[in-house]
Amino acid sequence: MSLRVGVRELRDKLAEYLEASMPIEVTRHGQTIGFYIPVPKKPSQSERDALLEAGRRMREEMEHMGITEDELVAGFKEWRKKAHAV
Repeated sequence: MSLRVGVRELRDKLAEYLEASMPIEVTRHGQTIGFYIPVPKKPSQSERDALLEAGRRMREEMEHMGITEDELVAGFKEWRKKAHAV
């Protein structure tokens, strides 16, 4: 999946598009002239540490509540079904 933008829009919003995480299809007069494919950004050490801490805290909370990972996933899937049904 890619975002499709014209040359003028790309030029006007270049800084924003360079930060994109999805490929960008560049067009001129409706014809594709190229693609910008970003390199996946490596998380910083502080971002990695924050994710690891969040995971540790989540595991502790699940143990405290007495639920398993499978139960948590099933509950999340059920919540998503209800949220998308509205």
